Amino acid sequence: MGRVTILRDLIGIIKDKASQSKAALVSNPKTLSLHLALLRATTHDPFTPPNPRHLAAVFSFGHSSRATASTAIEVLMDRLQTTRDACVAIKCLITVHHIIKGGSFILQDQLSVYPFTGGRNYLKLSNFRDNTTPLTWELSSWVRWYALYLENLLSTSRDLGFFLCSTSSSVDKDKEEDNVSSLINSELIKEINSLVNLLEQISKRPDSLHANDIILVDEVVGLVGEDYLSSINEVSIRVSEFRERLCCLSFVDSVELVCALKRLEDCKERLSSLSQGQKVLIEAVWGSISEIKDQVGNSKVNREEGRSLTIGSRNNVGESDRFGERVLKLGDSIKFSSGRFLIFNNLSFRSYESVE
Repeated sequence: MGRVTILRDLIGIIKDKASQSKAALVSNPKTLSLHLALLRATTHDPFTPPNPRHLAAVFSFGHSSRATASTAIEVLMDRLQTTRDACVAIKCLITVHHIIKGGSFILQDQLSVYPFTGGRNYLKLSNFRDNTTPLTWELSSWVRWYALYLENLLSTSRDLGFFLCSTSSSVDKDKEEDNVSSLINSELIKEINSLVNLLEQISKRPDSLHANDIILVDEVVGLVGEDYLSSINEVSIRVSEFRERLCCLSFVDSVELVCALKRLEDCKERLSSLSQGQKVLIEAVWGSISEIKDQVGNSKVNREEGRSLTIGSRNNVGESDRFGERVLKLGDSIKFSSGRFLIFNNLSFRSYESVE
């Protein structure tokens, strides 16, 4: 086993040198530095994550034209989708993750629209297998999971309207709460569901046997752990907003919200290992999620019981009587979606006599 590992590492070093030599011979002189920086950041070495200096060299191509940024993404994706080496694939995915977290806006934009045809599995790694050694076989499961996670991260970012977990698109908390409070219930539930999908994918990360001490896996877990904290914070903001809307939720909205929060609670145990640094804060968020779920569930039950009590009397009401219920009358109150506008919820229309 030891000799096989040494031989494989030696072959990896030779491949890295050969790839760099080939790039120097056949690459366009204008993109040669990009190819070399990417090859140096995504070597076959299983024990070292991408060098920050080489990542910075790749990211520098996002500070010029959109065409140059597009070329950088194409070169990265070509490297990712043509390799059969698990270590290279994970390093490419780590590079993608760093672009989402700290790349320039142009680079992030080109990543978000790649490929132009769209598609759920656009990283094309759902069938990735590297059976060279037991370690690379296990790392293959990490490649498949990590690719699907990044696809979910980009999808969630589209739903939210900004790159989740990105330092370049961080929003002031008060401004974020104002943006959330302006959403209608269906939009807010859509965002909650999208965040829950992302957290569910985090909770499905592989169990490691041979990869426990591999720095590449530790790097991935660290990056995803940071995303978990950002994601659960976004969930907390939206759950707090729903606290203000308990009296305004329809029966259908209540059912969808309870189902989403129940799915989220089912992930709690698997996600707990990622929050050791801010355990108290995260536990408070989980407590709030459980509390809102129970409140909405109880409200849903009470509303359903009230509906069953009144359905009999409504059957005896004529159509003309029902029409009167749909018309806003003088003195009727206006209800806003968010309880943050509670000061306006007692606003009533008043009648004024004509002065003519």
